[in-house]
Amino acid sequence: MVLKATPGVSLFRRTGSDAANPTIQGLSLRGVAPSGAGRALVTLDGAPQNDPFGGWVIWTALPGEGLSGATIVRGAGAGPYGAGALTGVVALRERAAGGGLSSLNAQVGARDSWRAAGTFGTDHLLLTASGSRTDGYDPVRDARRGAADTPTTLEDGSVAVRLQGSLTSVRWALRAGAYQERRDAGLVGARSNATGGSLALTLADDAWRLQAWARRSDLENSSVAVAAGRVSTTPANDQFSTPATGYGLNAAWQGRQGGWAWELGGDVRATEGRVNERFRYQSGAFTRVREAGGRTLVGGLYAETALAREDVSLTFGARLDGWRSYAGVRRERDALTGAATLDAPISDASGATPTARAGLRQRLKGDTWWRAAAYAGFRPPTLNELHRPFRVGNDVTEANAALKPETLYGLETGLVGEGTVRWSLAAFYNQVQDPITNVTIGAGPGSFPVAGFIPAGGVLRQRRNVGEINAYGVEGDVELDLTSAWALRGAVSWTHARVDGARGAPQLTGKRPAQAPAVTVTAGTRWRPIERLSLDAALRYEGLRYEDDLNLRRLKAGAGLDVRAAWRLTPASEIYVAADNVLNHDLAVGQTADGVTSYAAPRTVFVGFALRR
Repeated sequence: MVLKATPGVSLFRRTGSDAANPTIQGLSLRGVAPSGAGRALVTLDGAPQNDPFGGWVIWTALPGEGLSGATIVRGAGAGPYGAGALTGVVALRERAAGGGLSSLNAQVGARDSWRAAGTFGTDHLLLTASGSRTDGYDPVRDARRGAADTPTTLEDGSVAVRLQGSLTSVRWALRAGAYQERRDAGLVGARSNATGGSLALTLADDAWRLQAWARRSDLENSSVAVAAGRVSTTPANDQFSTPATGYGLNAAWQGRQGGWAWELGGDVRATEGRVNERFRYQSGAFTRVREAGGRTLVGGLYAETALAREDVSLTFGARLDGWRSYAGVRRERDALTGAATLDAPISDASGATPTARAGLRQRLKGDTWWRAAAYAGFRPPTLNELHRPFRVGNDVTEANAALKPETLYGLETGLVGEGTVRWSLAAFYNQVQDPITNVTIGAGPGSFPVAGFIPAGGVLRQRRNVGEINAYGVEGDVELDLTSAWALRGAVSWTHARVDGARGAPQLTGKRPAQAPAVTVTAGTRWRPIERLSLDAALRYEGLRYEDDLNLRRLKAGAGLDVRAAWRLTPASEIYVAADNVLNHDLAVGQTADGVTSYAAPRTVFVGFALRR
């Protein structure tokens, strides 16, 4: 709920994580340029949660019942965050151990949906588990809907165990987790199955911290071609296995000198993975098999210092990261004979990138503060962007093993009020250099080198580094308690973002980045008319988006209103009834080249029981 209520925090598309394909669940901050891989780093108690192959986040593996909060850092991260924190960081915190059954949520809802999640803890153990199922909804709901369209569905489960304790002055924690989610994508024959696990070991005392982590994931993803009139589908490709492994180490040493606090540290992250795919469906069978993938390595050192006084605080951090992509392969062969049809040589690439962040916070008067920051960050391309082509309906996007890292430079300044009314107002300017963009190359019907045949109503794109994106905007939020029983909040984000395609893609110059809304507004209220009853409402509005890089496919502005009524049974438990999209508004989330629009979930009503201590 915290992320959903924050303007500028979004997945690549408007589709929620209950229906979106795993490959577009990467998180981005601000409306600079959302990306399926995500341009923000997501961590859980310091360990990265981004998928080692694609950079996306499996949100069903991070149930809110197991979290105690989140810190959102807008703007490029330096210091301990490093690679991947291009537009910011979402640092999640897991619940403390102890308390027995400390949280539980169980609900049933429309379209044969249910969800259950909870945590149980002792002094040295925390167990978190979740599961859900839904028959889903129909993304295409207008007159263009045909026999090719089918509801989205979801079945997921996750479990995580954290053991913790101390040895003399050293605190330790060992966390292990696993997840699986199965989805139908809204077209007959299009589905995905994501599985994975993670392990993290953390050692710390008051002066230092050491953490080692590993993640393993696999993705099965099938896509289809849609016939004219949406009367049927035909298998297009079957990515039957995408095993990937990520592992890393981070360390920090902290201290104080006078009024200054400082931290020195470093981290290293390595990934390896390959996609195995059947494609080129002809005469009732796949006729080609593809293997593509490689390895990446990124590591850096950083120094950070901060001064905190009653009326002023200063922070400064700098990093130097080295990156490398290597051992890349792309091989294709005939499925029947095994004969090689393509063995594309892929060159290794490497480099070094300096980044930094500086901030100032100054009291102006009373509870009013002025703040300013300047920062630089970078994000190396994922294995997915380098090596994995993909297909959505009749649209095909090719990989590009020659991609370079993205870099972002930014400035921001604003005011903050911390009195009875809590508010902030800020302006920012960001420039993303060499942004990785899905660039339209041509339209079907027709055959193209490497990609093969693109059917009518489809387009061919390729991931490319394209010039730069320049974005400036304002963002603000306010929270106030009208009475002890009635609270209001509101927030707005406006971003003017435009692409400069330079010589590589002049057709994109002056266009808005795909899937980047100019305006996002959120608002909410909580009212407790009597001690046992609480009423909540949350509104999210988004302005016009474009589905594509050429700004030809318009996704109209839209809003969704969620409401919830809860009756307190005990100080820590309640029963509730809730409705998402209670006004049943059709919010456009996608559009094909031939004009078929898909929509987010319709009104969904559910009832449940919640416990949180």
